[in-house]
Amino acid sequence: MPTDVIMPQMGESIFEGTLTKWLKKPGDKVSRDEPLFEISTDKVDAEIPSPAAGVLVEQKVSEGTTVQVNTVVGVIDAEGSAVSAPAKPAAAPAAQAPAPAARPSNTETEIDTKRGSQIVDKQPGGTTAVQPTAQQPPRAPAPSAPAGDGARGEVRSSPLVRKIAKDKNINLQQVSGTGMGGRITKDDILNFIDTHGAGASAPAAAPARPSAPVPTYAPAAPSAPAAPMVPGAHSLSGDLVPMSKMRSIIAQRMVESKHTSAHVHTVFKVDMTRVVKIREKQKASFEQRNGVKLTYMPFVARAVIAGIKQMPIVNSSVEGEAIRYHKNINLGIAVALDWGLIVPVIKQTEERSFLGIQRAINDVAERARGKKLQPDEISGGTFTITNPGAFGPQFGLPIINQPQVAILGMGGMFKEPVVMTDKDGNDSIAIRSIIRLTLGYDHRIIDGADADKFMVAVRNYLENWNEEIG
Repeated sequence: MPTDVIMPQMGESIFEGTLTKWLKKPGDKVSRDEPLFEISTDKVDAEIPSPAAGVLVEQKVSEGTTVQVNTVVGVIDAEGSAVSAPAKPAAAPAAQAPAPAARPSNTETEIDTKRGSQIVDKQPGGTTAVQPTAQQPPRAPAPSAPAGDGARGEVRSSPLVRKIAKDKNINLQQVSGTGMGGRITKDDILNFIDTHGAGASAPAAAPARPSAPVPTYAPAAPSAPAAPMVPGAHSLSGDLVPMSKMRSIIAQRMVESKHTSAHVHTVFKVDMTRVVKIREKQKASFEQRNGVKLTYMPFVARAVIAGIKQMPIVNSSVEGEAIRYHKNINLGIAVALDWGLIVPVIKQTEERSFLGIQRAINDVAERARGKKLQPDEISGGTFTITNPGAFGPQFGLPIINQPQVAILGMGGMFKEPVVMTDKDGNDSIAIRSIIRLTLGYDHRIIDGADADKFMVAVRNYLENWNEEIG
């Protein structure tokens, strides 16, 4: 019997997801639990495994399409008897007149939301035509209706778009959709509001007049296919690259955090010479014994745990007019990805050994880069550590990861001359390994004195390290 492949619900608060990439094409054999497609939600990017073994016989949803959870996106058949073509925009019936000439504008092109590149088709003669979104028959503007009425019936849109339409008194039947199959995207409705204002309707289109078929001309082709645009990659001046779903969510969360918390930062210089010597001496044997590389992150994590035990206020969150002191220390570890940033959470770190923390850090970082994380693995954090120092800065001013009230940023490690004073009060200059640790904290909850006491505890733990590392 055929098995339906559905859009999974990746967390209790997730109601839709974007199918960003098919990893198999119709006719391909697939094993049970083998990665089948990739999705992006407002929580996580993930690979979705196949629910059954067999042959992928149909793709019901195209790449870049956002659908509700539990929507059937494909079909797997154990026999593989009937293979359908990949999902694509519906073609106009043959009896209809040819479509109007294509115009090279962003509103008429299909955008690959994962790579930010236009999808193109090679035409005879070597020209390259921008592939339009699904063609729909032109429709005259509907009579005025309450905001959101256009979200029902033939108009396709997401819950977010319908909410914006309701809030701004917009009739969605007046909004042109540039998404797959004419779907109205968030950008479509925001552009409509920018152009026409809230509560406005688009000007009525002129009635169509019969005419002779008009040939469709493809826009001029570049001399060579353009490379896919990757977030963070250098692009040509003037390029307009859409945000990926992850980048859009990161932008939203950062602005929300700055609007929510009263951000203050304090920077401490920490002498890591003792830790550096321990690591250099034991890193080879540590990896040989345990099968994992020894990094500086577990040293800092253990120091943070010690600091939280002394100053538990930094491991709290705000709930209305109250402060929640968390029972466990759930450390979020920021992981830089090629396509964004994600913060997987290591739960109950106060109960883990040094080796256990190192293993957990390596595990979540590897699975984050492989899109193997589950939503519950990036939620529930109570304190976050981020390490921009891996790229060489002295220090940074990190933004708090809501609803937490503090975040620790690790700067780069540098050898610097330091004045040392011996027990007799004699000064000398020595070369030491120095790191700058920055604590970003919410001044609504944490006073400067408490933040500094926490940082003193962290610094003392690192400068006087006496823990076995396993």
